[in-house]
Amino acid sequence: MKRLKLFIFVVAGAIAGYLYYFFIGCRTGTCPITSNPYLSMFYGSLIGVGIYWTFFDNKKR
Repeated sequence: MKRLKLFIFVVAGAIAGYLYYFFIGCRTGTCPITSNPYLSMFYGSLIGVGIYWTFFDNKKR
């Protein structure tokens, strides 16, 4: 169950990254992240993992 939640957040982040590239991305090609859909999806999935770790990783430290 925990891995499924992580997978969902990674995929949702990748989709959000692609949507950011598609609707807002850099038109001139000079922006290193938003001019490439793969990099936008990669960074979006990293943000999805970060959100998962922040709110749903309930390990006691």
